Parts: sequence; C-alpha cells; structure tokens
Amino acid sequence: MEPDLFTAAAEDRQEKDPSSSPLAVRMRPRTLDEVVGQQHLLKPGSPLRRLVGEGAGGPAGPSSVFLWGPPGIGKTTLAYVVSKATDKRFVELSAITAGVKEVRAVIDGARRASGGFGKETVLFLDEIHRFSKAQQDSLLPAVENRWVTLIAATTENPYFSVISPLLSRSLLLTLEPLTDEDLRGLVRRALTDERGLAGSVTLAEDAEAHLLRVAGGDARRALTALEAGAGAALDKGEAEITLTTLEESVDRAAVAYDRAGDQHYDVASALIKSIRGSDVDAALHYLARMIDAGEDPRFIARRLMISASEDIGLADPTALPTAVAAAQAVAMIGFPEAALTLSHATIALALAPKSNAATTAIGAALEDVRKGHAGPVPTHLRDGHYKGAAKLGHAQGYIYPHDVPGAIAAQQYAPDALAGRRYYQPTRYGAEARYADVVERVRERLAEGGRGEG
Repeated sequence: MEPDLFTAAAEDRQEKDPSSSPLAVRMRPRTLDEVVGQQHLLKPGSPLRRLVGEGAGGPAGPSSVFLWGPPGIGKTTLAYVVSKATDKRFVELSAITAGVKEVRAVIDGARRASGGFGKETVLFLDEIHRFSKAQQDSLLPAVENRWVTLIAATTENPYFSVISPLLSRSLLLTLEPLTDEDLRGLVRRALTDERGLAGSVTLAEDAEAHLLRVAGGDARRALTALEAGAGAALDKGEAEITLTTLEESVDRAAVAYDRAGDQHYDVASALIKSIRGSDVDAALHYLARMIDAGEDPRFIARRLMISASEDIGLADPTALPTAVAAAQAVAMIGFPEAALTLSHATIALALAPKSNAATTAIGAALEDVRKGHAGPVPTHLRDGHYKGAAKLGHAQGYIYPHDVPGAIAAQQYAPDALAGRRYYQPTRYGAEARYADVVERVRERLAEGGRGEG
C-alpha cells in the first residue's frame, strides 16, 4: 500500500496505542491462516494463497480476482491480508470516490514500477459495482496485460454489475456467509487476544447468543457490538457482559431470529401467511422481526411481490404495482427508511381482497403442457410476414380483432387439442368480479366462431 503522511501517522499511532482503533480493526487477521470462514477459498494452491506468494509464479502466476459476497464477511480483510503478506506494491481505491483519472494514475505507476524496479502491483478496488461501464473499461488493458493484479470487491452480482470482458479476464470467488460458529470463534478470540479485549471481560452465554443474532453473519457488526457491550460492562465495574448490558449497549431486544437457519424461513413464511389471511397486525409483527434482525430488505420486498400475484392477483390489480414500487424504493433508499416502504406495502397487501385464481390458472396450463397437451399453432395464427408464408397458408383467414365491433373476433386461438379448455377461473372477490363478468362474455363470443380458415 502507498500511504500518504496522514495514513502513515494514523498507522503509527495505532501501533503505539492499539486501543485508539476500533476492535474490528485491531482484530483484523494478519495472515490467511487467521481468516475466519471462507476456507473453500484458502486451500493450498488457491488464487488467494498465490497472491501472497505461496506457490507458482511467472506464467502460472495469480490472476486478477473478484470477491463477491454480502457486507462484513471478509472481502476487505482478505485484501488487507494480501497487502501485509506480499512483497508486491499494494494500492487501494474505492469506487465510491475514485474515477478514471485515479485508475489511470495507478496503472501508470504500476507500469513504471514493473519496468524500472521489477515490482508487481496489486490493486484493491472496493465497491467496483459502483463504477460505470466506461470506468470499468479503463481497467481492461491493465488486467489483460497484467500490469496490475486486480482484487475487486463487490456486494452486487458481478454478472449484472461488471462488464463481461473484465469478468472473463478474472477469477470470480464467491464468499460464503459467516456461520454462527465462525463468529463465535472470532468473538471468543477477541475477548482473550492481546490485540482485542485481553481478558478484561467475559461474555455470558445468553449474551453471546444474542450478539450472534444481532451480528446477522457480519463479523464487523459482531465485533462492534462486543466492543460496545464491553465498554458498558467496564463502565459499570462489571467483569462480565450480561444480556441486559449487551441489550442496553446495542439498543436492541433479544428477538429469536436466525437469518441463515430455520427462523429465517419460518418468520418469512409467517409474514406471507399472515398477509394471505388478511391479518395486518400479525403481518406487521413478522415484518418488524425481520427488519430488527437485519434481514436484507430486498429479500422482504421480493416476498411481497410474489405474494401480490400468488394470493391477491386481479382481486386488487394495484397490489402488484404497489409491491414492485416498494421493491424499487427499497433498492434506492435502504434501511432505516426502507422500513416505512415495506410497512406501506405489507399493510396494502394484507388488507387487499384475495384471489389465487392467477396462481391456479398458470398451474393448470403448465400441467397440460408438461403432460404433452399442446398441438400445432392454428395456421391462421402463424407468422405471415416472411416470403413464402402465404403459400403455406400461414396467417390466411386471420380476423384482425380491431376490424370488428367490440374488438373480439370469433375465431379459434388455442390448438385443436386444447380448444375449449378453461384455465382461468376468476373469483367474485374485489375487482376480480368485473373480470369474471368480462371473461364469461368473451368466451361466449369466441365460441360463436370456430377455427379460422386455412
């Protein structure tokens, strides 16, 4: 890494007085062997091992890598370990503040260091998904020619957020969420390690369980909560962090919810079933549990969109647009404000009239298709825009609905094998009552015609 005077001064102060740094910073691993979790990426011969100088070099040297995973599971930590363990020149940029100018400056510096001193450069680029296509394009020559070895971190799916030429020239490493056991080991190490709390306090068993729930798989959040709890306990003159002290220090009640376990699915299921049952108060309770536990708001929004079509459908045609708008808003604003949007959508869906007619309709249609009930498309409905289509009889005899009164042409649309099959069975609930009347009239009109000629 190439620190400026201010960075160097800060690092010097941290070495002289470790307590001046947050616990999460002090407990950063110094080697790959100290990294918590991600063991699937740390096997001998892995790209990360080779980045720190273990294994082959030259033509078989390490490729650029993308580290993809949610916040707090070790992306920046892995880059930090590489910076400390390698003798390569290490430069760090954040896509939030850097642009093409800064990237080009790093690349120019890397070429000079390589040509003049034979020094390789590792560029760590955090939040790469925030770079535009043009900004990502500026990295291509350096990665392709190995002027730099890129370590790029992202919380977004790189297949959607990173240009394919850059992705194809790199290895994609997917980081797995940290388990409770991973975090438990980290927390217990922080309690005793000289770099951490050095045995100044202990952690009660129920407090540890609550801390792991609060962390939600995020190591940084776990250590931050532990540090807050330890500070509160020491201020009280207590040698143990109790559940009460921890709750007070992190301002969060101990609600049973495991984002990676059964509770995650149980509470999500209860939310949807409460909406389906029109119990708005129960739905809000489960929504609050998910929000308070740090659930991904996008996950909640996706469940609401599914609920809008699965359980409400055309009984309230505004339900799906409401859920989609909520999902878009959540993606733009995030927590804590996203809680208001999710509440808005949950209340609207819970109180909407219910119909599963759209769900059963597509289910019945899919069942027929999977059983082989299909048949050729009627010739009058086939594409007639290409040369020779008329000779085949395609589109001949088709009646253009807008040319007839009421814009409903009495002709057959389904394949012969499915003529007269009824999939959509509308209810009489809410706005779907209108659709029930419409579909009945339309089906009667269509039945007057038979199959179009040709």
